[in-house]
Amino acid sequence: MAQYEVAILYDPGLEVDLSKAEDRVLKIFSDNKGKLLNQDNWGKRKLAYPIKGHEQALYVFYTVEFEPTVVKQVETILNITTEIIRFSIIKLDLKAIEKAEKLKKEKKLKLDSADVSKTERTEEEV
Repeated sequence: MAQYEVAILYDPGLEVDLSKAEDRVLKIFSDNKGKLLNQDNWGKRKLAYPIKGHEQALYVFYTVEFEPTVVKQVETILNITTEIIRFSIIKLDLKAIEKAEKLKKEKKLKLDSADVSKTERTEEEV
């Protein structure tokens, strides 16, 4: 199974009752043998340009494990779901993510060690 990030822009009119639309999407994932790993709700945001007459949308990101063979089927179902105004399914490159996190940690360690040596020099000068 591969991991995918599914970004969904929901109709902003669903702000009060978003849970039903989310449940419907989660059912689509589970019906296609998908496993939800993470869900991140960004709330209502302004769109860069109008989509289907909407200036805003509710942004929700899901990290899901799917078999690569069912992605097309999930796309087809999401495409006809009325609560969704736009969606995107992207396969995650886990090696690239791991490498980026490693570089980020190394950079933080370098910055921390530079701050420590700077503090030591300042104390010696005093």
